[in-house]
Order: sequence, then structure tokens, then C-alpha cells
Amino acid sequence: MVTTSVQALVTMASLTVSIYAPQAARDIGIGPEHIGVYASLTYVAAMLGSLLTGRLILRFGAIRFSQGAMLFCAIGLLVCAGGQWWWFLISACILGFGYGPTTPASSHLLSRHTPVRSLSLVFSIKQTGVPLGGVFAGILVPFLLIYFDWRAVSVLVATAIIIGALCLQTWRNRFDVELTPSQPLAFGNVLKPLRLIFSRSDLRLIAVSTFFLSGTQQCYIYFLVTYFEIAIGWSTQFAGFALSLVGGAAVIARIVWGAVADASGQTRRILGVISLCMAAATLVTASFSAAWPDWAVLAVCALFGATGMAWNGVYLAEISRNVSPEDAGLATGGALFVTFAGVVIAPPLFGLAIDLSGGFTFGYLSLAVVTAVAGVCLLLLPIGHRGRAATPGEN
Repeated sequence: MVTTSVQALVTMASLTVSIYAPQAARDIGIGPEHIGVYASLTYVAAMLGSLLTGRLILRFGAIRFSQGAMLFCAIGLLVCAGGQWWWFLISACILGFGYGPTTPASSHLLSRHTPVRSLSLVFSIKQTGVPLGGVFAGILVPFLLIYFDWRAVSVLVATAIIIGALCLQTWRNRFDVELTPSQPLAFGNVLKPLRLIFSRSDLRLIAVSTFFLSGTQQCYIYFLVTYFEIAIGWSTQFAGFALSLVGGAAVIARIVWGAVADASGQTRRILGVISLCMAAATLVTASFSAAWPDWAVLAVCALFGATGMAWNGVYLAEISRNVSPEDAGLATGGALFVTFAGVVIAPPLFGLAIDLSGGFTFGYLSLAVVTAVAGVCLLLLPIGHRGRAATPGEN
């Protein structure tokens, strides 16, 4: 519950700007497609934050570290309220620096308290916080925009995140145990997480595949509201409902995929199937227009949510399963650096495709192709891996 709540709040923070992007873009005099730049800057900072996580978690504890990360996210939203384009650039960096470390922190915590046989399910339940954050953002932010301008909405969402960070204090004494206060604060060995990931073929291959999956996921959800407003003519509120539907489908699907992965032991093949279904939903999305019935558009959104936003828990569990519990945060940070790289690179390329082609179709087609290729590669990878041994009582 604790890790899921943290994930939901920081995800809501990261999506808030994408939802009020059309209004904010008009006020500051830029095109709404440039929201991709904001997304990229956010995840550049998230990449750096994920690499710096390992030692800090060991020194301060996963709960205390999560509290600090949430405060960074809140500050990032507050900076947005400045209302100038350069404030948005600063906001993206601050928010991303808070968003990146929350997943390694939760992986560190869960890997110490979860049997190996249940890792995929437990991690998937934890990762339901991401689509739940999307649901909250998709419903709450458009509703608030009816009564407040986007600057006030930033302040309100930031306040909710600060309150959430304070509530975590209740859990600190229970979970922040076995700390190592002697861990140095110097970041000289910042590349150690990446060396760990790329020194192991089993970790490297699955991490690289998520470079493409994460890029497609981020473009889909970040541009969805803007796409539906422009291409279909929906209101911000109805487009926000579609975004919340994507998240709602993902909540259920993440749990299902996690249970299937644990029961079958075929994690990479399952990820391959998810990727191909994700590519199919993205391909259909490229053909959306005002002529489409609303129910059909929403059905495709639900399919994408059940696949394109449902792979993350299985992926993170696979990373933790292949390292010792002590290295879970470190390995997760290195893997997420690769994953976040896809999020950084894809949105501005997607925005460029919009500019050059004069529409969204080519961008969505491109995403579908690379996602399908990633899915085929996952299906063809060798299945064997060097998992960590189960501790006594886990079998």
C-alpha cells in the first residue's frame, strides 16, 4: 500500500502538466506539441536521479528517501506556476529528479520482504500506482480546470503530494531498518548501476527492450489529451476521461500479468506478447478521427492500458529476481536509466513527426513498428537466466 501510494502520487504529478498543456501553451505562446520537450527533460533528470539512488537508500532508508523524492515532485509543480516557458524547463528538471528515484526505493523495500515465487505479482501490484496516478490525474485535473486556471491546479496537486509525503512518516520506523549510516554521500561511482546491468546478458537484453516500450507508453499517454482535442474534437474533460480509462485498464491488467508471469515462469515471452498487443493498439490509434464512434476509441484506449501500461511490474520483478536483495535498488536504478532513455528520446521525436507530417498519424505508426520489433525480439530471446536463490521458507 505504501509503495503503491507513492507511485500514484508522483505519477499524478508527472501527468498533470500534460493534461493542462493546451491551456498553458496558449498562455505562454508555444505550440502544445512542445509538451514532448517537457517530458524529455523530466526523464533526463529522472535518469540521473535513478543512478544516484542506491547509496542514499542504504543510508537513509527507502521511506525517508521516498519522502524527499515526493517533495521534489511537489516543488517541480509549484515552479510551473511561474507561468513562463523557462520556468517549465526548470520545473521538468526538479520534478524528474524526484520521480526517478521512487521506483528503485520501492524495489529495494519489496525485494527484502517478498518471496521470489511472488515477485512479479507483488511488483505488479505496486506498479498499479502508475495507472492509478493516471486515473487520478485524468479525472481530477480536468475537473479542477473547470474552476481554476492551470497555475492554481499546479499548486493544488503539489499540496496533495506534500500531504502524502508527510503521511509516510507513520511507516518509517517499521520499514527503514538495517540502515548503513556510514554509506558515503559522494557520487563518484555513479556508473556502477549501469555496469551491473550491462555486465549481465539477461539483465541487459530485457532492459534494452524497455527502451522502446517506455518510449511508446510515454508518447501515448503524454499526447493523448492533446491528440483527442485536435483530431477528434473532444473536450479536455472527455479526453481526460479517456486517459483515466487507460489507467483503469492498466490497474487490473498489471495484477493479471504479474500473476500469469509468476505462474508460468515465462517472463520474457509474456513481455513479448504484451508488446505485440501494445503495438496493435498503437497502430489502430493512428487511424482515429471524428468519424470514429466514442465507444470504439475508448475500447482501443482500454486495450492500450491493459498492455502498453501493464508491463512495468513484470519487468521490474525480473530485474530484482536476477540480483541479490541488497543490489535490487542498484540494479533497478541502472535498468531504469535505460528505460527512461526511451522516454527522453521518443517524445521530442514524436513532436517532430507531428510538425513534419502535419498530424499524429505518422508518429503513432512509427511507435507501433518499433514496439512490434521489440516484442518479436523478446519472444526470440533465450529464456534461461541466473535468478537469485530463494531464501529458506520461500519454496
